[in-house]
Amino acid sequence: MDDLPHHLLADPAFIRALRERDFTKVFAMAHEAGISFNRIAEACALKSERVSQIARGTTSVTALATVERIAGGLRIPGALLGLAAQPWEDTAALSTESHHGDDPMKRRNLLRGALAAGLTAPALAALTAARTDVDQTLSPDAPQDLADLEAAAESYGYGYHGQQPTRVLADLVSDFAGLRPLLAVPQPAPVRARLCRTTGQMAGMTAIVLHDLGSRRESRAWFATASRAAAESGDDHLHAWVLAREAMVPLNYGAPKAAADLAERARHSAGDRPTAAAVLAAAVAARAYALNHQPEQARAALTAADALMDRLPAGERSDTWLTYGEQKHHVHLSHAFTTLGDTRRARESQLRALELSAPTSTMTRTLLLIDGATCAHHDGDSEEACRRTVAALTGLPGDYRTGLVRRRALDLYEAIPAQHHHERAVRELRDVLAA
Repeated sequence: MDDLPHHLLADPAFIRALRERDFTKVFAMAHEAGISFNRIAEACALKSERVSQIARGTTSVTALATVERIAGGLRIPGALLGLAAQPWEDTAALSTESHHGDDPMKRRNLLRGALAAGLTAPALAALTAARTDVDQTLSPDAPQDLADLEAAAESYGYGYHGQQPTRVLADLVSDFAGLRPLLAVPQPAPVRARLCRTTGQMAGMTAIVLHDLGSRRESRAWFATASRAAAESGDDHLHAWVLAREAMVPLNYGAPKAAADLAERARHSAGDRPTAAAVLAAAVAARAYALNHQPEQARAALTAADALMDRLPAGERSDTWLTYGEQKHHVHLSHAFTTLGDTRRARESQLRALELSAPTSTMTRTLLLIDGATCAHHDGDSEEACRRTVAALTGLPGDYRTGLVRRRALDLYEAIPAQHHHERAVRELRDVLAA
């Protein structure tokens, strides 16, 4: 096959697609330039059907051997694909990256010779090699897809907004899958760090939804992925956030000691600075200690959480999954004080959290109502506690009566002594939970 048209190798969009190994765009632009999929397939030793699928974006190219076949078949200079110079390249010696010790005059003469015939493919490759050598030392441009995915991660951070958790989960995982092509190709270190940070955020938020839906095993698996991505990103704040959110899985599903261990790891990672992750870790630790019948440790963690919250910068106080607002703080305090039996302070936090909760915060408001019902049980009115919990559960759409909400209601039912289980209100709660 002849060389690619000169205008393609001078097109910034085509060059970007090559650098990102986005062969969907490479094949599509080549096709638009008049090269048929059959010619591309023949030149690259690929099936025509696969070339067509790649161009449509229904399959991708990840194998290095395939990338090298495409480079050779379409006469794409190796430097544009992050490969070594191809055997057919006459101007490979012009790469300053490969020949740091060469005489500058020799490079100049080689470049003049390559350009003597005009802007041919070898000449353009030489120009690109020289520019790439310098460009790689500058702050790199990130792929446009990364900016889009970072914006998507930010928008998911605002929570459910009245949407069903399963719908949010489907959208999250769909966008999360879009990170794979970017992670699969070499990236400059700053871009790789941003990619890993976004991966950690989106994996962590996926884990949150799975936790809320009651899928503990899957939630922990996604948190493990989030933790690996956060560690690779070098963002200690994100790593602490992931550990603190992961601690809420054993916290809410009957393993408070494991939750306390994770929360303490998160506190260590967060350090003493007043960050959203640091406050969250302290608040989760307080809840875990309360559930583990360690009231002194719980109250010490609550004091630390309040002190950090007082110093938290305004930029980290918004109401998202990735930050830590006043409403979220009172949600955690509500559960901690309820578990400790401090019903006065628990009710204060419940009222404040409900005041700050948006009407669309269906799950959060229900959990606060169940905390309030549990306070009634602590104060000796188990019948009223059951009635209020039944009302909270039956007022929910069916998709919300699972996972965390059901677990919190079940905790209340199991806290009621067995001799009262025959009473009507207790039986009604049991029946709603069974349904």
